[in-house]
Amino acid sequence: MSVNTKMEQPSPTEALPDILMRVVSELHDVAYLIERIEPQLLDLGGGADLLNSPESMKVMQGIDLAVQKTRGLAEFIDTITSEISNDWMVDVATALSLVKLSEMQHALAGAMRHGHSQPLNKAAGDFDFF
Repeated sequence: MSVNTKMEQPSPTEALPDILMRVVSELHDVAYLIERIEPQLLDLGGGADLLNSPESMKVMQGIDLAVQKTRGLAEFIDTITSEISNDWMVDVATALSLVKLSEMQHALAGAMRHGHSQPLNKAAGDFDFF
């Protein structure tokens, strides 16, 4: 994770459907990242012992709910976006300046990004200073 202090300036206005589809992509990415937590917790907590604890079970259910809600929001936005005219233009400069994660800021600005923001091939212990 890194914080961006400089960013390429997006065009003054962009089509709202394009912006919303970038948000949809980010929401799917968030769901994926949350989903990756669950197996790690099971490994750390000993699996069966973790699932036998009522409090731990609530945490696991909360993780599942967070994934479902994130994907639900993505699907909702994706569906309503198809009804929005490409003539609807929005200036995203101020909104982008409020996003502190540089990778997300670039993705929402329309910079090309392939794959997830936290690739699986990153070595354990790798981190970015911010």
